[in-house]
Amino acid sequence: MSLNPSPLYAAPDDWRAYSGVLSRRIFAFILDYVIVGLLCIPAAVLLFFVSILTFGLGFVLYPALCIIVAGLYFGWTLGGTHQASLGMRAMGIAMVRLDGRPMDFLTAIVHLALFWILNSVLTPLILLAGLFIERSRLVHDLLLGTVIIRTA
Repeated sequence: MSLNPSPLYAAPDDWRAYSGVLSRRIFAFILDYVIVGLLCIPAAVLLFFVSILTFGLGFVLYPALCIIVAGLYFGWTLGGTHQASLGMRAMGIAMVRLDGRPMDFLTAIVHLALFWILNSVLTPLILLAGLFIERSRLVHDLLLGTVIIRTA
C-alpha cells in the first residue's frame, strides 16, 4: 500500500489517498494556527519599530496584523512547492487542484478567505459537510476545485 508521493496528483479512484484526511486536517489546522500565533509575536515587534520610523502610521495595521500574517503564511506555504502548510506537512497531507495545476499564492489566499467567510456566515457547523461529501471535501474546497490528499 504505497501512495504516490507527488502531491500534484489527485487520484479520484484511489481510496487510500483520502483515507483519514478529515482527522488529519483538524490536527493540521490546530498546528497551523499555533504557528500563526507564534509568528504574530515577531511581526508585532517588527511593526512596532516600523511604526516608530513612520511616525505612527504603522500602528494602523495592528488590528489586521494576525490576518495579514495568516494570509502570508498560508499563501507562501500552500502556494509553495510542497502545496502544504507546515501543519499539513506534519500530518502527511497536501492540497491539490482537481484540474492538475499546482496551487498558487492567490488560490491559497482565496481558499483561506472562503474558509473564514463561510465559517463566519454559516457557523462552524458547515465543517460537518466533510463527513458527507465525497473525498471528505469541505464547501470551500468544492467552490475552488481543490482536494486534500494524503502524502504519507
